[in-house]
Amino acid sequence: MDARLISPDLLKYSATHNPKPPPRLGTRYGRRGGFLPEPGNTIVCHLEKGSATQALLVSARARYLEMPEAERFLFTPITSLHMTLFQGVIEHRRKPRFWPDDMPLETPIEDMTEIMAARLEGFSTLDPFQVTVKSAKPSGLVVEGRSENDCRAMKAWRDALARLLGYRHPDHDDYAFHITFAYVIERLSDAALPAWQAMLDEVTAEIKRAVPVLELRPPAFCSFEDMNHFHELMIFDSET
Repeated sequence: MDARLISPDLLKYSATHNPKPPPRLGTRYGRRGGFLPEPGNTIVCHLEKGSATQALLVSARARYLEMPEAERFLFTPITSLHMTLFQGVIEHRRKPRFWPDDMPLETPIEDMTEIMAARLEGFSTLDPFQVTVKSAKPSGLVVEGRSENDCRAMKAWRDALARLLGYRHPDHDDYAFHITFAYVIERLSDAALPAWQAMLDEVTAEIKRAVPVLELRPPAFCSFEDMNHFHELMIFDSET
């Protein structure tokens, strides 16, 4: 295999080019048994139910499942598909910069969700934004603001939420927006990479052509027990 024909994003999923164990294997999910308990909260945009976007992404996800070595990935449920706008706090990430500066790191997650919800009651909803697909990789889709104005609006949301909630992740300014389809359990063999590259290129082109703007619900503050379901507690609709 000529590695020059494979994108850098895909090579990160190669056992040869990236032999390191997946970072969240053993905390977020296991090799067997699916997703592990990992309570937390987050601010996400779910897919609009019944939309062309949902139908197309479900179809794309099905193509992933048919790929060689797809069993090396743990897929999230269709109902959980979303784009994270701002990361909340989670049980296994209790450390500075990932937790509100004024809250003890040992505060129970349930209490943190209530406290953060109270702070968000005073949040002034910002401008809406449009999102488009940038590329596809084995874990799902990389997305971004459709225009420079959309990118600025998404950054404004993140900056405002960071100020209100009292923490700013190390990757706050260069966070890669995405829609997760799956988590890697075992990295791909080199023999599987060309077929994956072809599929990922086709999926990217098809989504860009069919839905140049992804139909997403407004940002919502959600709680979760694991990666199977994100329960919307508060919805921030810019158009109401």
